[in-house]
Amino acid sequence: MTLADIKSQLALLADEKRAGIQMRFFKTGPGEYGEGDRFIGVRVPELRRLSRLYRDLGTQIVENLLRSEIHEERHLALFIMVLQFQKGDSRQRPSIYDLYLANLGFINNWDLVDCSAEHIVGGWLETRKKTRLHILARSADLWHRRIAMMATFHYIKKGHFTDALHLAEKLLADPHDLIHKAVGWMLREIGKRDNTAEEAFLQTHYRNMPRTMLRYAIEKFPPTRRQAYLKGVI
Repeated sequence: MTLADIKSQLALLADEKRAGIQMRFFKTGPGEYGEGDRFIGVRVPELRRLSRLYRDLGTQIVENLLRSEIHEERHLALFIMVLQFQKGDSRQRPSIYDLYLANLGFINNWDLVDCSAEHIVGGWLETRKKTRLHILARSADLWHRRIAMMATFHYIKKGHFTDALHLAEKLLADPHDLIHKAVGWMLREIGKRDNTAEEAFLQTHYRNMPRTMLRYAIEKFPPTRRQAYLKGVI
């Protein structure tokens, strides 16, 4: 399977009307967070199906897809990288992690981050120092910061919350709504597993949290408890 073959298959699945909807949904207009990104209108389930077919693609083709100007080609590359990382050995996994970090500039929308950061960045760093997460969290780049926060989902799913809570605290004053949503989402996921751990964090910080972050964090709370947080009467 060549790069041209893959591009041809994606072109056959493309839908111009859907592409227009996606370009609006992912904020590709001037001054928006996805400015200039190109979509061809391929559905995510199709990308996942193709990733399973192409999971054994060589590194060069995967990197070429990841560096594409077409969003769905980058998305497909990341799905493939996740599969390869999950099945990889001690030689393959660090190479995939390094490839990911070397191409952060192409992981530049929330869907690309969210499908990959927990598996590759979170997975690689699971038993290692989390220095890279803190470097990413301090970045001026929106997507680097979201990668850092979303990588902690890997640990949350295993019942380990320390790294997520630490980064959530660091990102409380972040200026961007997409970080507010990511932090709130991870806090909510902690709460699903350990409500006491989430509430301990919230009771310390909720008055200083952006409204969107707080709303995401308490979305699954009982209505009366949710309203108490929103009204600041905890």
